[in-house]
Amino acid sequence: MRVAIQGELGSNSHMAALGMLGDVEIVPCALSAEVFDRIQDGSADAAVLPIENSLHGSVAEHYDLLRERAVEVCGESLLRIRFCVIAAPGVKVADLKRVMSHPVALSQCRKWIVAHPGIEVFPVYDTAGSVKKLMAEGWRDAAGFAPELAAKQYGAEVLEAGIEDHEENFTRFYLLKKRGAASPDPEANKMSLAFSVEHRPGTLVAALTLLADAGVNLTKIESRPVVSRPWEYHFYVDVRFEDAEKADAAVASLRHHCSWLKVLGRYKAAIGS
Repeated sequence: MRVAIQGELGSNSHMAALGMLGDVEIVPCALSAEVFDRIQDGSADAAVLPIENSLHGSVAEHYDLLRERAVEVCGESLLRIRFCVIAAPGVKVADLKRVMSHPVALSQCRKWIVAHPGIEVFPVYDTAGSVKKLMAEGWRDAAGFAPELAAKQYGAEVLEAGIEDHEENFTRFYLLKKRGAASPDPEANKMSLAFSVEHRPGTLVAALTLLADAGVNLTKIESRPVVSRPWEYHFYVDVRFEDAEKADAAVASLRHHCSWLKVLGRYKAAIGS
């Protein structure tokens, strides 16, 4: 099974894919749009992408791509985010002059950065990519902030583990497949929807009331701008349901009320989500 991820081997997305699917072939992609391309053209059987972090919120680009592309959400998982200081074998913290990582990772490791004021900080495109880069260049004065898997992937060493500022740091990942390629999950109890309502007072409240009346539990709502119509929005919601009939009723009610609606997927909720 070929599974596309955004980012390098050794990243949190790589770890999430292994946790959800076991021993699969990981296809690293530079851009999120490439991940969706690979699902749609068949060069990947599935994809694992982050959709939300408990500290930094939603990944807006991925919501937009879910709305635009012919894919569906087939599952989700929660990954506890841990960062390590990783460098070439034999390098010590005292040798470091610079550290690198994705900007979000750097922002989640501020305490370590403040405690080492003599070390310069450089943002790069990917957590695991920072380790890949320093090993490829042979740098012995640099380290990356990345998951432990990155050290194993590129033959580096962990200098310090668990440097993240907050223990309650989780990322929610979606398992994606080409629309129509996945069989219905008999254990599905969660559904993600995207919809638009008319731009007039009360329409969103009415839509959310319809969900409540259908007997589903709203667990998340997100909005994204409609590019062609300033100050109008697409809405994304996650709902939990007890049985398929209630999910069907919720979708049917919204279809009559909304100007546009897309079921992004039905799947089994991750424990704790």
